[in-house]
Amino acid sequence: MLDRRIFTTFCAIAFGSICHASNVDFGREIRPLLNEHCVACHGGVKKAADISFIHRDEALSVIEPGEPEFSLLIERIITTDPDSIMPPPEHGHPLTSEQIKLFERWIAEGANWQQPWSYEKPIAPATPAVEKADWCDSPIDNFVLQRLEQLSIAPAPDASPAEWLRRATLDLTGIPPTPAQHEAFLASVSSDSKAAYAEKVDELLKSPGFGHRWASVWLDQIRYADSRGLGLDGRREIWKYRDWVIKSLNNDMPFDEFTIKQIAGDLLLNPTIDDRLATAATRLTQTNEEGGTDDEEFRIAAVLDRVSTVWQTWQGITFGCVQCHSHPYDPINHDEFYKFAAFFNNSVDCDLNEEYPLLSVPLDDKDLARAGELDNQIAKLKESIWQSEHAIVSGDESDWWPLDKFTSAANLQTQVKTEVRDGHTEFATLDTLSAGTVITIDATLGDQHQSMSAIRTTFLPRNPETAKADSEWGFMVSHFEATLIAADGTRSAIELARVIGDEPHPLKDPEQSLNAKNNDGFSAYSRIHHARAATFVFKTPVELPAGSHLELKWSNKAQMLGAFPLVTRRGYFDASGNPDLIEQLANDELASLRKDLKRLADERRTIKSSRTPVMAERPENLKRPTHVFIRGLFLTKGEEVTPEIPVAFGQLPADATKDRLALAKWLVSPENPLTSRVAVNRVWARMFGIGLVATEEDFGTSGEAPSHPQLLDYLATEFSTHQGFSMKKLIRSIVLSHTYRQTAAIRPEIQADDPDNRLMARGPRFRMPAEMVRDQALAASGLLTDSFGGKPVFPPIPDGVWKPFSGDKWDTAGPDDPNRYRRSIYTYTKRSIPYPMMSTFDAPSREFCNPRRLRSNTPLQALITLNDVTFVECTEALAKQMEAHGKTIDEKLSYGFLAMTSREPDTSELASLEKLFLQSMKEESSPAEAMTDVASVLMNLDEIMSK
Repeated sequence: MLDRRIFTTFCAIAFGSICHASNVDFGREIRPLLNEHCVACHGGVKKAADISFIHRDEALSVIEPGEPEFSLLIERIITTDPDSIMPPPEHGHPLTSEQIKLFERWIAEGANWQQPWSYEKPIAPATPAVEKADWCDSPIDNFVLQRLEQLSIAPAPDASPAEWLRRATLDLTGIPPTPAQHEAFLASVSSDSKAAYAEKVDELLKSPGFGHRWASVWLDQIRYADSRGLGLDGRREIWKYRDWVIKSLNNDMPFDEFTIKQIAGDLLLNPTIDDRLATAATRLTQTNEEGGTDDEEFRIAAVLDRVSTVWQTWQGITFGCVQCHSHPYDPINHDEFYKFAAFFNNSVDCDLNEEYPLLSVPLDDKDLARAGELDNQIAKLKESIWQSEHAIVSGDESDWWPLDKFTSAANLQTQVKTEVRDGHTEFATLDTLSAGTVITIDATLGDQHQSMSAIRTTFLPRNPETAKADSEWGFMVSHFEATLIAADGTRSAIELARVIGDEPHPLKDPEQSLNAKNNDGFSAYSRIHHARAATFVFKTPVELPAGSHLELKWSNKAQMLGAFPLVTRRGYFDASGNPDLIEQLANDELASLRKDLKRLADERRTIKSSRTPVMAERPENLKRPTHVFIRGLFLTKGEEVTPEIPVAFGQLPADATKDRLALAKWLVSPENPLTSRVAVNRVWARMFGIGLVATEEDFGTSGEAPSHPQLLDYLATEFSTHQGFSMKKLIRSIVLSHTYRQTAAIRPEIQADDPDNRLMARGPRFRMPAEMVRDQALAASGLLTDSFGGKPVFPPIPDGVWKPFSGDKWDTAGPDDPNRYRRSIYTYTKRSIPYPMMSTFDAPSREFCNPRRLRSNTPLQALITLNDVTFVECTEALAKQMEAHGKTIDEKLSYGFLAMTSREPDTSELASLEKLFLQSMKEESSPAEAMTDVASVLMNLDEIMSK
């Protein structure tokens, strides 16, 4: 038996290089001692006595490199004074003499300081030489075998072709091989073993099931759900993103491209619909639909969740704690969290039910190209028209004069006053406002102006000094009207022709402010940070008789979240007498562009589409500032910061525009030390049951060191270079390795010392994930509807489970509806009421990023597979399959056993099944019922719950 002390010693030295006795390895020997004994008080959260052992420059205040005898650190750890010794007695036991000597040696050698292992870029290691070289089919095997040979452990024998086929088929497609596939593969193996294995892997990689299997892994990371989470947890129509992930994986989209599109697809040059759809990944944050909540609070919560999700998913770092303080163990400072958050803080979305911005994604993929072409044409036309119109109305400021003599009033007991501020005469509302507020101003025009062609409204936050950082509820000008009042009181309505806002792609159409029956219009939706301006252009110039007045009236009908009216708080007005203004806006070129825009928009509306939440950036003139939150509270803002990555990871290129696209490119650049490691480790964990780094969620100093660091770096560098970020090439290399082909039989001589198979001294064997458990039952029984894509489906659920707070309905698909038997990845995912079978088998609720699933084994799992409606139906269907595939009872039983276990039963197993069938025949009324009893046993074998 392997001696545990030998195994532990080897694990310790495997992480770092084996150093000369005179060299202390900081990462392997010193940092663990600092983390255990020091950083709780002198780290990223607390800096007692202004000392931190996270960063070398801060630690040097108590360390004299090369001179341990003059280092305060040594003085304090060797003293016998209970008031001075470190660590203090109440914080744990003192350091041992060996540990003190280690510190002294380290300081004497110069106090060398290293980044955490994962912060150093991976370097492709040389393939190690091994004694049993003929065992190795790939460099993967060399790295694994080198470790085994150092411990005098032989690899396990090869798995049988049937065992390997089941393992590989489940790993690559999520369902087991059919009996026909089993027989065909065994026949091919007998002729040319290596070629048969390679051909089978290539066949499985081309299967549509590949995307189904591996998409569920990704959706855990990116917290995909079909509902919004929090309070009401209403439906969110975002299933087109799920289909995009499946399709991208099936098409083997390179992981770097897969990354860039999800984080910044909208910022690519001429983005396609698929590019923009990919950004729905960052719109999967939770939305609070409850009345009375502050949408800014939950918008910020969504931004911070995006930050944490990016770091967990792509970097494997526990970055969320840096929201409140510097990282306890890793060299990441508090303000760096908010510098990173600045990449995401300028997005258009907010915490509202409409979930703007929305992308119309064609239901039929055949329409994607045409719809994308139309979208690009429409966007460019809108931009071009707005640029021209905005230049016309804001061109010559001398054409405009202020309305500086007016009175203001409002309905609904709204108090409004007129005041002069910052050189403008403004209206300003007071105290509480209500939806439906109508504000009126009556402006004296004077006699110096003869005509008027447009009015420019400038609406402001109530407190402009603080709103840029803190923002306020915005406004919605639901209807705007202007009336000229002659000196004798005669009123003449002014016909308004156009509204030109201050942004090219607003969420709400400013032109709707001219529609008295519509609540929408020119707006700051839903928050206001900056002054917002819109120009209301008259249909024809209006002559201004002496002594006339101008009345402006606008309604504010919109209300958010049941409690927050979107009412203009402050503002001022300017008028233009430029008679050419209207003609310039009506010129033939602009008229032609508007006609083209309407034609294209009408054509686009004919393409049936799903409205999917996606990312979009606010224009530069409306950009949000980002501030550090003191102690993580969004109400207490500190210094303003700009987008940047943490210093420990370097910096973005000097010429890069610091936006989400630059961030996405950095994530998959050679300069990033973590992305490729995290990605290959995730794949390894799904195939072997545990990652080379077991703590998939934590590649930092508080996580577990890799069991095979050189193998991890080999896989990471291969993936990002020779394999071109191809997930399929990575997985193919693993599946065809000899390491993967080993039998999974437990080896008693090493099981006690290596229960998790970290040495890979046998093949992988562990309980399948929830989706695989259900999909296997559907596939083996012949019920599976293995089609691609579409809206979420609703298989049967137990009575009494579905009790949503909102009106969300679970419309169970009937027995004749193929949607009843679709793959689990298509099942409607509601965060507050998870599908019972999935949660029982440890699938996450998808409220937050879930880097890895923790496996359990509870009695509820057996109750599900014995009694759940879907499994009962699978049992009955399997029994019918068994009846149809054989003439003798042995043939029927063998078929069922093969369908479920992917292997032929041995003599004793077949005898046991026959005995069960005969006993059931005595108790049941028909052979069909007896066969169903046998099928139920097969469906619940322990063997078929494992991969």
